[in-house]
Amino acid sequence: MKRKGHSPVDLIIHSRRLIEKVFTVLIIFSLICIPMVGVNYDLTKYLPDSSPSAQALDIMEDEFTYPGMGRVMLEDVTLYEAKNIKDRIADVEGVDMVMWCDLETNIYGSSAFIDYTDIEDYYKDGKAYMDVIFLEKDSSSRTHRAVREIEQIVGDRGLVAGSAVSDTNLGPTINAEVARVMVLAVIIIYLILTLTTTSWFEPVLFLSVLGIAIIINMGSNIIFGEISFLSNAVGAVLQLACSMDYSIFLLHAFTEERANGAEPEQAMANALRAAFSSIGASGATTIVGFAAMVLMNFGIGPDMGLVLAKGIALSLVTVLLLMPALILRSQNIVAKTQHRPFVPKQWRGFGEFVYKVRKPVLIVVMVLIAPCYVAQGMADFTYGNEAVANSPGTPVYEAEQRMNAEFGQSNMMLALVPLDSNVTEKAMSEELDGLPYVKYSLGLASVLPSGIPEDFLPESITGILHSEHWARVIINVRSAGESDAAFRYADEIRAIIDRYYPDEQTYLVGVTPSTQDIKEIIVPDNNRVNIVSLLGVALVVAITYKALLLPLVVLIPIECAIYINTALPYIYGQRTMYLGFIIVGCIQLGATIDYSILLTGNYLDARSQGDKREAAIRAVTVSAESILTSGLIIMTVAYGLFFLTSVEAVSGLGQLIGRGALISMILALFLLPMCLMLFDRWIIKPDYAQKKHAKMNRIRGKKLALPTLSALREQRLRLQEQIRENRRARHKAIRNRLMRLLHPQKPADTPDKADQEEENNHVRK
Repeated sequence: MKRKGHSPVDLIIHSRRLIEKVFTVLIIFSLICIPMVGVNYDLTKYLPDSSPSAQALDIMEDEFTYPGMGRVMLEDVTLYEAKNIKDRIADVEGVDMVMWCDLETNIYGSSAFIDYTDIEDYYKDGKAYMDVIFLEKDSSSRTHRAVREIEQIVGDRGLVAGSAVSDTNLGPTINAEVARVMVLAVIIIYLILTLTTTSWFEPVLFLSVLGIAIIINMGSNIIFGEISFLSNAVGAVLQLACSMDYSIFLLHAFTEERANGAEPEQAMANALRAAFSSIGASGATTIVGFAAMVLMNFGIGPDMGLVLAKGIALSLVTVLLLMPALILRSQNIVAKTQHRPFVPKQWRGFGEFVYKVRKPVLIVVMVLIAPCYVAQGMADFTYGNEAVANSPGTPVYEAEQRMNAEFGQSNMMLALVPLDSNVTEKAMSEELDGLPYVKYSLGLASVLPSGIPEDFLPESITGILHSEHWARVIINVRSAGESDAAFRYADEIRAIIDRYYPDEQTYLVGVTPSTQDIKEIIVPDNNRVNIVSLLGVALVVAITYKALLLPLVVLIPIECAIYINTALPYIYGQRTMYLGFIIVGCIQLGATIDYSILLTGNYLDARSQGDKREAAIRAVTVSAESILTSGLIIMTVAYGLFFLTSVEAVSGLGQLIGRGALISMILALFLLPMCLMLFDRWIIKPDYAQKKHAKMNRIRGKKLALPTLSALREQRLRLQEQIRENRRARHKAIRNRLMRLLHPQKPADTPDKADQEEENNHVRK
């Protein structure tokens, strides 16, 4: 009996039952933790503490609480019916106040004394409009319950919208849509893998392993307490798409070891050693690309970077530890579910075509890349919550549009000023109220009856607008939350506030001021994240190949693909979220750099045996199937997000990732071979073949028939050819034996003993 080894690989093989039990416990624990992970939909929460909006929000929550906002429009109602519904809404638990015309107009008086032109911002043509201010923030469960109750009160008589309503509906909407994306992605990925493998069960094995890794990653997010809605929406699908190659590498290595005659456990040990560096390098580049987002000052970058990088790391661990156990357990099922190859394994013709068009492709890319580099930063970007809350196609968006058509846009801002003088506060409020784009400016000093001391009013009323240290003025502006006009209005309002309080700290809070702060912080993040991700990936490639120039060559097609991808929104005139613009660069680099690494490795292997032309053709021939399979998988899940989610921030990111994977796939196959040929004299070392041969000899000295890591596909082709040669030799031996039995040879023609033994071996096989 063979003595168990003590190497890590031997421990993995011989401890596989224990590993299965450990992962079973992890799955159960993760399933319990997943519902306890909070999801945040408010981008302002990720502002750094030093930003004015973050400081204002802290003060607001300490002194008043930061209120959620809602909008209500009633249709086909009289003034008095609207008043009745307004009072019912005001009595809802969690509602702070309802802003309507009854604050300034006695609607119970005679109609002759009501000037309807003065209240047309709130009531006209049988329609009534109200602004609802909640006691707690949009994401509060108390606010969500209040929104549901308001929706029941309004019923079919009107519409309910606003940021609080968006937040209430956003979670269930995204969760349902992402679940549909995952189901569709699993089905399409299974079909893709079925076409590119030779067993009906292999895709099930791949998806099961990665499904376990995804569950563990989602459960382990509990260490963060709360994650962003973007991390929650795209984390699972990107982990599935970006990690599929790891399990494919390992299973293919195991299959070829078995075909070479190794016993199952030894074959798996060989496969682990063979695939480890390939999987490790692939995973390291992806992790580095994702982890670069941690350096963003805007907090959603570190949030996404940590969640995605952790997911890839967990996928690596699951593939290297759990998958060997599952492969050994299910090898009989894989063997019984074999099917014929559906995709031709010979890509030689495609490789020759790529070689023929290499120069036109290089010229086209050189012509496009400079304009695309300039255009990538010129698109019409969004920065704040409106891309999350008010996405076209959602019911809230449609309700907002109908309200805007009837009563105009509503953009609530809150001014925080020191509690120094009611006279100053009143003068400021009146000036703000006189601005043409302001619906109303409401402060306690401006509505307090003349001669009535503030102390005469109950604290339940004064506490809404005055605290111990601060006064709050509610300003309703006729604009969208994020637009050039809104930014200009906010700057003008801020200037008026500063004029009345020149030597004191004041704040302006709301969607527009927060978006301005996000824009100011997130734009500088772009260059820093791009540089760090490039340097990190280049370092991994340099260490993998022990070369300094090679990382530059490997990165050329992927960086060109990123520039083209991020320039297309400007070319199409498409509005896109700046956050997605930053994130997609890291994701596209980390997820698709493997295409360049795989093809480069195959080029170096082929170059050690032939000239540049043959090496380029051979590299494309061997790499095409793997690159196309991986690219199609990423495109499937990304475009699933684009087509099946109604939230603009999620669908836009899906489109960028899917389109980026397609462009990266095309340029890796068509541009990289030409780049490798151009830099051939500097990247090919004279002793490359000798070092590679010596390395393989050292590996085989350990009695491990390992395939070349960067040429698993090439080994499969050689193995198939060897099988065909053995079959032909066997048939020839059998035919010769039959001929001698039918036609006995003369003694002089009797074959020698060695030839006879070889023939007997073929007959026995």
